[in-house]
Amino acid sequence: MKKFFTFLLIILAFTSLQVFVVEKADVLKLHTMRPSTSFTENDDGTLDLTWQPLPYPCFYRVETFMRTTGLANAAPAYRVIADDFAVGANYRTPKTAVPMYYRVSAYGMFGQVSAPGEIILNPRYREPLKPVSISRYTKDKPASLMPFLLWHVVPTAVCYELEILSDTPEREGGTTLSKRRSLASTRQIFTNGYQADLRPFRHFRQVYWRVRALGLHHEPIGEFSKAEPITIDAALPMPDKPLINNFDQMPHFEQPLYPVYEWIPLNGQRKYEVELTTKPPVGDTLPADDRVWYYTVENASTCYDEYARPWAGDYYWRVRAVDDNGRTVGHFSAPEKFTVAEHYTRITTAIFGDSITHGGGAVSYPPCALEYSYGTYLDFPVINLGRSGDTSRTSLERFTTDVLPWQPMNLLILMGSNSLRAEEISAADIIDDLTAMRNLCEDNDIRPIFLTLMPINPANIAYAFQAETDPKWHDKLTIVNAFIKKQKYFIDLEPYFYDSSRRFLDTGLSIDGLHPDIKGKMLMAEIVNLHKNLLR
Repeated sequence: MKKFFTFLLIILAFTSLQVFVVEKADVLKLHTMRPSTSFTENDDGTLDLTWQPLPYPCFYRVETFMRTTGLANAAPAYRVIADDFAVGANYRTPKTAVPMYYRVSAYGMFGQVSAPGEIILNPRYREPLKPVSISRYTKDKPASLMPFLLWHVVPTAVCYELEILSDTPEREGGTTLSKRRSLASTRQIFTNGYQADLRPFRHFRQVYWRVRALGLHHEPIGEFSKAEPITIDAALPMPDKPLINNFDQMPHFEQPLYPVYEWIPLNGQRKYEVELTTKPPVGDTLPADDRVWYYTVENASTCYDEYARPWAGDYYWRVRAVDDNGRTVGHFSAPEKFTVAEHYTRITTAIFGDSITHGGGAVSYPPCALEYSYGTYLDFPVINLGRSGDTSRTSLERFTTDVLPWQPMNLLILMGSNSLRAEEISAADIIDDLTAMRNLCEDNDIRPIFLTLMPINPANIAYAFQAETDPKWHDKLTIVNAFIKKQKYFIDLEPYFYDSSRRFLDTGLSIDGLHPDIKGKMLMAEIVNLHKNLLR
């Protein structure tokens, strides 16, 4: 038996030596090779990264990157979002609404054996930008007369124009409607999905659809998507429940303290009721008997929860269309679950303030679209304690209920942007609120780290929200930021966000003139990341 084990050890040592020689001496010249990558679109809208395996047993490192803005000094060109390993030659890329880059490298028993792969861009975001369809209705899986048409989000698109055609267009892409084959079109789409009404075209066995992204002034962002066929079966039942919009959620999705709910609405229905439960709801026509909250909105596909949800546990929400008497039109959507994690010790860092902290941007994107949250791009985990609509005073008033239960060691504070716009609120009022906030933090062993207020763009605010801005907003901004820069802990955002005139918020960073968009939220985080030394 002892001889057997001795022999086994010799064999293992010899095998390891062979592997070592192959990998380190590179007798197969593996170090000159690199995995050749490509992408495959799946029927459910997900995207697989695939590559040609190397002629040697190994596993593969898949790095996911996000390109930084290049506007913050000393920030790296790319930021690592995920670092995973795969045994095969296939990797399911995470759902996301922002451009992601990938790199594949091969590893053996003794470390990396191939040259690092090239950093390649998710093909959905190559120029010119075109929406990529999720919905596909074939002869095997036909559509009813009112099908949902879904596509992947185009970053910073404010709305979309969708066209129904009798046949493929004269030319694919472009930015103009078909002259001879267009059957119908609409620009009243403010999310990445639409329930089309094909009843006027019931005599067609097949029609086509395509969509393009539009900006604030309905200017095209890229081109029309590839025209997709819709095979129609008029006998199929027509969908009568809204769809939860979770098609392009960022990885590791978490609701902010004040949740926001988003769906794809039913065609022609203007009123919706959202309900929240702490157990999976039963039935899909009547409200749940044990629902803990509900709220009705009109002409919207989002609903902002009016209450904070700090208590740990599972939550379920769903939405239904209702008539003027509150009766269900059709059925409730499928329930969507989110979880608030238990925390037994003090959390390290929270972010606090108004809608700029809460999230959202480009007019149409709510805070549950985490690509519009600067917390998404920070190098450290945070709890989002923002609330849309806050003034500096209303932020201060909820400190005890919304901040103290978390007992953060650090609190990143950005409050007062809405107060700048209000003529009745002075710079002194904002400074009083910031002073009180600082004192409350210090009294509770919380380090207050203030972010300077960013400029705004009154003309864009007026166009996007039909709201006026105090003409003295910049004078107030200067006074408030001078106060913030006298605090022990602060991060100066203001200089990075001006346009070329050095007077207003850069439209390239904020379409609506108030809320930074994806690039703006990335820039905010990059600046904060450069000041991580302020955290304790």
